[in-house]
Amino acid sequence: MIKKILPVFLLAVQNIFPQFNSVDSTLIEINVIDSYITPEIPNKFVLSFFTSDSCKSKVVLINKYAYEVSKVYTDNHKIEIELNKLKFDSAAIKYIVYVYDIKQNETISQEYEVELPKEIILSPEQDVSLMRVCLGGIVFAIPSISYVWDKHEKYWSLSKELPLLSFYSGGYNYPAGYIGVEYSYIFHAQTNNIFRVGYKHLIQIPDLSYFSPGINYFTDFKGYSGLSSELSLGLFQLQNVFTFYVRYRYNFSFQHNTGVPFNGLTDFHEISLGLFSNFFSFNL
Repeated sequence: MIKKILPVFLLAVQNIFPQFNSVDSTLIEINVIDSYITPEIPNKFVLSFFTSDSCKSKVVLINKYAYEVSKVYTDNHKIEIELNKLKFDSAAIKYIVYVYDIKQNETISQEYEVELPKEIILSPEQDVSLMRVCLGGIVFAIPSISYVWDKHEKYWSLSKELPLLSFYSGGYNYPAGYIGVEYSYIFHAQTNNIFRVGYKHLIQIPDLSYFSPGINYFTDFKGYSGLSSELSLGLFQLQNVFTFYVRYRYNFSFQHNTGVPFNGLTDFHEISLGLFSNFFSFNL
């Protein structure tokens, strides 16, 4: 019985191992040498790589834009791609290299990534003219309106927030977070002027724009100060620059004396509607 089984087993082993070897033998090593984006206009994506055997090659950017790199068989590959007409929704370009040997066997590289310079405007719709810049500045100056209340009183308030430093990680539509300053004028309150500085963290969500928790320090520079926590929800974009948002904020003061707003209470609430944009902030 064993004598009958053994030849069958050996034949199966012989059939299996050549298959593995044949697959391995078709793979071509891809070694990226340079991968960067030129800072000068027009911005270009520069890619160069070597292969372990002569082959033809192409590169695909963000699973969307395909370009032939080498139309003839070679082991030295290089391409420059102008980016001014392409659209990107991320602060980095992901790309994959495909190579083909003389028998048309395909080898696919790992996914690589190269960061976009901060100077690049990512989509043609954002390439605004001078008139749109002026109009954007006017819209940017529009304050948010807030309904303010505590246990005893209700007020209306106008506020204007200015993002100063924006921090980017992956997406470029919105920063991962930003540090901003804000001025609020509360009508008919004992203290009208409140200044804030704080950090907001932005989480992009499907169907809407973003969800943003934040924390602030506030003061009137006359002895009244405290902390505030907030939650903002970005609802939709306007002209790819501004986002209409709704925000709830809870404010807690460190101390209260005679003459401070809201009858000396230590906490008050706000609901706000406004426009968010980090168009004039410094991007990091």
